[in-house]
Amino acid sequence: MSVATMFTGVTERIGAKLPWRSDGRSASMRPLSSSGGALAEFDVALVWVVAFLVAIGLLMVYSSSIASASESRFTRGSASYFLLRQCMFVVIGAVLALFVFDTSLRTWERVAPIVFIVACVLIVAVLIPGIGRKVNGARRWIPLGPFSLQPSELMKFAMILFAARYAVTKAAVIHAAQPIKQSLVNGLGPFLLIALAVSVVLLREPDFGATLVVLSTGLLILFMAGLDHRLVLPVVVVGLVAAVALVWFEPYRLERFFGFIDPWKEEFGSGYQLTQSLMAIGRGGVFGLGLGAGVSKHYYLPEAHTDFILAVTAEELGLLGVAVVIGAYAWLTWRAFAIGREARRLDQPFAALVAQGIGTLFGIQSLINIAVNMGFAPTKGLTLPLMSYGGSGMIASLVTLSVLLRIDWENRRLERGFKV
Repeated sequence: MSVATMFTGVTERIGAKLPWRSDGRSASMRPLSSSGGALAEFDVALVWVVAFLVAIGLLMVYSSSIASASESRFTRGSASYFLLRQCMFVVIGAVLALFVFDTSLRTWERVAPIVFIVACVLIVAVLIPGIGRKVNGARRWIPLGPFSLQPSELMKFAMILFAARYAVTKAAVIHAAQPIKQSLVNGLGPFLLIALAVSVVLLREPDFGATLVVLSTGLLILFMAGLDHRLVLPVVVVGLVAAVALVWFEPYRLERFFGFIDPWKEEFGSGYQLTQSLMAIGRGGVFGLGLGAGVSKHYYLPEAHTDFILAVTAEELGLLGVAVVIGAYAWLTWRAFAIGREARRLDQPFAALVAQGIGTLFGIQSLINIAVNMGFAPTKGLTLPLMSYGGSGMIASLVTLSVLLRIDWENRRLERGFKV
């Protein structure tokens, strides 16, 4: 008996016992397809790619933090402090993801406004002294004993659900078939007011990166839902003007921007993080210095295990390692859009927009982080999903991807003629 045959038999027996059917009955792992080919119960490749990124992230979190953790009183000199906490976050996220997978998209569509309201309450609460905790001039976390909750991470997921439900509810008035005034007043207008209110609150933290991701993800979901194209250009122009104004009238953002334009001019000032990141990437070459052999993490590169974990990856695993990581994110984004297209074909508009919103979220955030590490964009304070250290980000990412996996599962069930 071959290894492949043994593995298939084991997965069939395990799958038959997993309560992953929305009707309460156990789901079978038998590969079926109406066309006669093999069709797994869920997207195994998606699970493996996510597991790969998480595993690489754990390795790089440990490698990039071991020096600082072993010499810090905060960590009590434990070299594995950040690794152990990140492993715990992964376990918590995976357990929550299993429960989320058992939640149908119909349920998510029904509770989307509630999730969004909860997220709004939390991003407001974080600004209240005594509730939110201030770190490095930013008030983005709510302390919960030994852990901290970052509400902006929940808002990213909540915005996807809210925008998708809004687009489905307002489908009759956001399309080009309607008069542009009606599309604006009854369609895009109310959503813009809500999204701008959320953006104002996030900017008060301040969290420009999260604001950019949340606002752009929500608007792109509406565009993918068929928003009148005559409204797209004005929104883009206004958005660009607003972004320039936010940078120009905020000294620290303006300093970051000029540091990005010519980082070597302010090598030990506003351009310090970027120059250190570029030097780390350059040292890695094609094959890297080897896992653990990097020098940038020895107090040269700030935020090495969070915002700039890709630079440490490039230094130690080289161009080949970074290419594999970027390829994994590109595939993950593409797969989310492919699942969305399949849901749209099966007449599941809400699921389609949620899947494409998830692809947009991961695509934008990973692209911005990679661009920042490589000097193609000013520093934003955005982490790399699934890899950077952080509990809220890791848990939110795993839960969000679990919803994507559920959408794919429901697509496959509909293909076989079952109801979901």
